[in-house]
Amino acid sequence: MFEYKVLFLDIDGTIIKPDDSIDQTTVKAIRQVQQKGIEVFLATGRPLHEIRDLADELKVNSLVGYNGAFAIYQGKDLFQEPMKKESVKQFIDIAKKNQHEIVLYTKDENIFTDLEADCVKEFIVKFHLHKNKPYLPSNDYEILGMTLINLEPKDTVLYKIEDQIHLSQVNLDGMLHCYDVIRDKVNKGIAIQYILNHLGLSKENAIAFGDGLNDKEMLMSVGEGFAMGNGHPDLFQYAKHKTTTVNNSGIYNGLRTLGIVE
Repeated sequence: MFEYKVLFLDIDGTIIKPDDSIDQTTVKAIRQVQQKGIEVFLATGRPLHEIRDLADELKVNSLVGYNGAFAIYQGKDLFQEPMKKESVKQFIDIAKKNQHEIVLYTKDENIFTDLEADCVKEFIVKFHLHKNKPYLPSNDYEILGMTLINLEPKDTVLYKIEDQIHLSQVNLDGMLHCYDVIRDKVNKGIAIQYILNHLGLSKENAIAFGDGLNDKEMLMSVGEGFAMGNGHPDLFQYAKHKTTTVNNSGIYNGLRTLGIVE
């Protein structure tokens, strides 16, 4: 049997429950994993500047943010991959024409096309975003990721401007009108492959838990991929395992099946 060395955990819908709390069994599981010398990464679509408090609370120093565009290992930057500026401008133009909103994530801030839109205010509250600024066309932003807001499912075809970009529906109640922009060559799975190579590990040394379609590549890039019971229905086919829901100790129960936690 391969020795497990690294654990990747999505945040929303995986660690964090719908009521924004964290189950104590999740905290217990992370502690036990860390005590066994397994490195824990938080792997999220969120910007890293917005998850520092959570990382500190869980005593996690390794992070993957912006759906794989930025990674930190034990407090030190590993890599970052900004989006092409022309792609960003195209997305903004399409959103403007169709009454959609966008949040653009830089290394330090969340840039919104309209901070006064009701759907944007709802988004900011749901994801507890604090470093928010309005988009200024004159600024030269380095965009690491983006989320589209206020879309109907039929609207996703409007953004098929590049073969190597696709949209991933946010898998949270009340947020299904939001879509992360995922790059085929920059995603959680690619980031994990880079990290494993950096650490000299194989995929069989790695475990991951996720619930959304932006976790698809991540679950396929590890030896033990767990889809949460509350996961998007289309995610399960990409996971080796299905665990219980985030409300029912999904991370703890999944790790227990591997014999890692008690």
